[in-house]
Amino acid sequence: MYGMLLESVQHFVQLEYGELVWKQALHTAGCKLTVFNTYQQYPDSLIPDLAAALSAITGRSIDDFMVFFGRCFVRFFSNFGYDELIKATGRYFCDFLHSVDNIHLQMRFTYRKMKSPSMQLTEVDEQGAVLVYRSTRSGFSKYLRGQLMEIAKQLYNMDVTIKVLESQNDVPGGTAGPISIQGGLKTVIVKYRLDFDNRDYMQRRVHITAHPSQLQLAAVDSNVLLELFPFALILNEQMRITAAGEKLIESWMLNNTNRSPTELMGAKVTEHFKLRRPTGITFTWENMKRLQTVNFEIQLLKGTTATEAAEASGIDLKPSIPEHDDPSKLMSIARRGSQGLRSILLKGEMRYIKDINSLVFLCSPLINNLEELREVGLYLNDLNTHGLSREMVFSGFSHNSRLDLMCEREEKRAEELETSLALADSWKRQGDELLYSMIPRSIAERLREGQNPLETCQSFEEVTVLFAEIQESLMSDDSIKYAMTTVNTLNAAFSAFDELIQSPMAYKVETVGKVYMAVSGAPDVNPCHVQHTGDLALGMLQSIHDLNLPGVGVKIGFHTGPIVAGIVGLKVPRYCLFGDTVNTASRMESSSDTNKIQVSGYTANKLRKYGFQLTFRGKVSVKGKGEMETFWLEAGPSSSGKRVSVAK
Repeated sequence: MYGMLLESVQHFVQLEYGELVWKQALHTAGCKLTVFNTYQQYPDSLIPDLAAALSAITGRSIDDFMVFFGRCFVRFFSNFGYDELIKATGRYFCDFLHSVDNIHLQMRFTYRKMKSPSMQLTEVDEQGAVLVYRSTRSGFSKYLRGQLMEIAKQLYNMDVTIKVLESQNDVPGGTAGPISIQGGLKTVIVKYRLDFDNRDYMQRRVHITAHPSQLQLAAVDSNVLLELFPFALILNEQMRITAAGEKLIESWMLNNTNRSPTELMGAKVTEHFKLRRPTGITFTWENMKRLQTVNFEIQLLKGTTATEAAEASGIDLKPSIPEHDDPSKLMSIARRGSQGLRSILLKGEMRYIKDINSLVFLCSPLINNLEELREVGLYLNDLNTHGLSREMVFSGFSHNSRLDLMCEREEKRAEELETSLALADSWKRQGDELLYSMIPRSIAERLREGQNPLETCQSFEEVTVLFAEIQESLMSDDSIKYAMTTVNTLNAAFSAFDELIQSPMAYKVETVGKVYMAVSGAPDVNPCHVQHTGDLALGMLQSIHDLNLPGVGVKIGFHTGPIVAGIVGLKVPRYCLFGDTVNTASRMESSSDTNKIQVSGYTANKLRKYGFQLTFRGKVSVKGKGEMETFWLEAGPSSSGKRVSVAK
């Protein structure tokens, strides 16, 4: 599908549900794109996936969102002027329904790779019509319902009620009912009943009576039709070819050398022609009579070409340059060099002629430019003198190259934009990770909103600050000789500590040399900061034991009290803690023993309330504080209420 469908969905989902819901839908659907290009192609499954994602987020059904998406597309395409194109198809809603396939055919000049569905009216009455929808995409029948209801409402000022009469294969990722195979793909076939006021259309288009002067017209010979339409076909009830236009016979002979035109007459139409559009139907008398207002595309099948026959016989047919005075040879080589490259495609209507009880395919070749004209072995004078066949070829010749260039540029720009956006997202994620490693996420978000860094400074009534210092015998022996060993040891230990930090229960403040600093209760207020710090300290001790590094231990200490915290620095901003609590916690660590956890008496009292096991160490001299009673933290409470001791 083209990006314009996704643009319409994005615009109206953001408008009605908000940007946050749209981002959640993209994430849930697994779509990494944030911008869609109008003329770029995207997977067909993206719209149903977005509908399922929005359904999970909002609680509305997937079918409701598919109908909503269809309505969104109709509201959106008026920005491109396509509403005027629909209005121009006819004054009645039924005129539009008859012309849907023709509109899709015209859109192929703008959207060249468009795989449009096929829709035909099979019944029309004063209360509405029956529409048959065929498509190789599953799950879009509800999308079509939304489009039809919105077009009727917005462009024809009428309400339409739509119900499904029959359905085949219309289940995303599965099947329902009999399976129809068309061109190697499952074909979704849905028959709708459209109820609307159709009385004016029936009165002016269907029940109209012929003027007496028309009833007195003389019969027209079928040969006149073949002269007016040199590519026409006449078919009888058995769908056999009874007559064909002169140019069609010539084209058939170009693709079927060494065969007589008489072989074409009387043959089944399916032996030499393939029905391209409408999709999902077959060459039968009833189908052709029923779809007389529909544009058909029929492809001439290729037989044994001159080139293939020559290759089979070992004859070299490479064109040689003829004499300039022999134009017949020039024409012969030009035709022979172009034949077999492309099968001719005929477009027109099937008309039932009652007088001869036959179907006449009134058509002309579907050719866009001079290159295609050459590829099918035709010339401008072969095309119908009436109609717009020649004008289309000239128009395609003058505009096709420019359109191709513009499309290529747009596709290239879209790819570059997607690459740039993906790269920008990657850079943003890396920048966020780096920023959050220096500044807490909550503080960083406040700074992004434009808050002054000084305003981030705040006081906390009570937090718990922890220090942990790695002890290694080799470090004290010769730090230069064993520098690499020291770095590897610190990296392993601090990485293990990082895995224990869980926001908002604890925040890693910084590492300075061999010392690791963390806090619980800031910047996110946490009433259980003592408990979480105790768990963190025991986890650190266990991590060092599990690493089993020879001669490596850790001293840990923490204290509880008030602090002031905020952002310091402009070049490399850091989140820093200030106050006597920080100093006391540092003294608890420095005066601790290896593989021991020392806490102050105040902190120990709080830990006991949570079931932690502590033993009294005694009084320790603390700089600026004098002697303080301290305790060893031995174990913490388990989920079953039992004590959990830490290996030493």
